Amino acid sequence: MNQETLQYYEDNAEAFISGTVNADMSDTRQRFLKLLPENALILDFGCGSGRDTKAFLEHGYRVDAVDGSAELCRQASDYTGICVRQMLFQELDISNYYDGVWACASILHLSKIEISDVLKRISNALKPGGILYTSFKYGTFEGMRNNRYFTDFTETTLSKLWIGIDSLQIIDIWTTQDVRPGREEKRWINLLARRI
Repeated sequence: MNQETLQYYEDNAEAFISGTVNADMSDTRQRFLKLLPENALILDFGCGSGRDTKAFLEHGYRVDAVDGSAELCRQASDYTGICVRQMLFQELDISNYYDGVWACASILHLSKIEISDVLKRISNALKPGGILYTSFKYGTFEGMRNNRYFTDFTETTLSKLWIGIDSLQIIDIWTTQDVRPGREEKRWINLLARRI
């Protein structure tokens, strides 16, 4: 993730949290959780406000939560009651450990080349049969937008990216409307995959 994007979250943590912490992701979380074993260990990979970490904990799951922004880590730790670690996506370096990786609107801040590398790291971090959820803004844009780097995807471009990721088999790709208040016109592309 580039420095300008990280700095955006350091400088705008309060506004970002207030705009995302109450977004209703329950339907998408349920699609993910129904594929996991009871008492699964989940990595919330780029946890932001800690919204989803808190929901997973409340449903009895074990959670590791990380984010690249020190300020978001501090506030998410307060919100969730667990220690949220500061870590960049490219620093993920663990094998066969997690039952699920939840990368909700997080790795979209990487370039396509970086995303490919990070997906391989995610695959390695998952146990065999482990589940990845990730999401991106819908479209074809790649570059700086609103002081942050974004890579958007469509069904076609996301499937093309996946050609080099042999160990993560796509289960489902679907689109949703933005669940944040006032953002209903925006679309997201969502993906579930299983480590094989």
